[in-house]
Amino acid sequence: MIKKVIIFCLLGVSLLNANNFKKLDTLTLSGPMASVSHPLFRMIDSGALDDVTKNIKFIMWKSPDELRALTLRGQVNFIAIPTNVAANLYNKGVDIKLQNVSVWGILGMLTRDKNKKTLADFKGCEIVMPFRGDMPDIVFQEIAKKEGLNPKKDFKIRYVSSPIDAMQMLILRRADNVLLVEPAISMALRKTHSFPLKLIAPDLYRSANLQKEWGEVFHIEAKIPQAGIATIGKIDPYVVKRFNEEYAKALKWYKTHPKEAGELVHKYIPMLGADAVTDSLGYVQLKDVSAKDAKKDLEFFFNVLKENNPKIIGGKLPDAGFY
Repeated sequence: MIKKVIIFCLLGVSLLNANNFKKLDTLTLSGPMASVSHPLFRMIDSGALDDVTKNIKFIMWKSPDELRALTLRGQVNFIAIPTNVAANLYNKGVDIKLQNVSVWGILGMLTRDKNKKTLADFKGCEIVMPFRGDMPDIVFQEIAKKEGLNPKKDFKIRYVSSPIDAMQMLILRRADNVLLVEPAISMALRKTHSFPLKLIAPDLYRSANLQKEWGEVFHIEAKIPQAGIATIGKIDPYVVKRFNEEYAKALKWYKTHPKEAGELVHKYIPMLGADAVTDSLGYVQLKDVSAKDAKKDLEFFFNVLKENNPKIIGGKLPDAGFY
């Protein structure tokens, strides 16, 4: 009887929230061109949030600096964001709350040398890398240090402003080795006709999987809580609830409809080829996990970063208000 009363009360609260809710005029979403943003396009295209907002728009951020500017100015409601950046902003007093982690693996090396299989194989080589001091760079450096390598002395790192810049350098043969995120890896392979493999030797080869190496050096599962969705500022709890429900559905659709997903992403970001996005789905680790359920993985990741460079996460682990 008590259980029935509790269920009825919870249902009543839910219905009350829905019945009393007044639609927002506009809901603004934001994210990079990477996989973490792609379910947002499904949500927009399918009208999944038509019950909570009259209009919905997407703003693409192209660099960590643009991302930070959007959050500090409060220009967006929901943003796809690297987890370390979210923690850093939270610890600096920004009104941000991590809702989920959905990207657990999109980082990999691309090279012209088929004999390079691990990060250690690139010792002494130049590596082009996007986003100095942010997620790709952070993961690379932590793995290298754990393997007994010195990132500053054992590699010749050349930083560029975006994954697309790194990809273009590789395609134009101005670089032989790059650290990229999906779907830029798949795009580079498509543009050079390296995938599917040609009858003659391909121009490029997939190499070290950074998630796999992370798992090996830290003796944990081969996954990294790299990115998810965060809310910025005060948002009606009912809107947050509906967003989280629909994002989970959209991510599931994205993973199970690779061809359609590729076409949809190309529609919203024309520079991303539909075929390349479809290809990338065979290589990414995507799973919708609430921030609270991902807390153990996040804190392990944050502690690794904090040990070597506390500034990356704002000096300390975020408290319970972050999750």
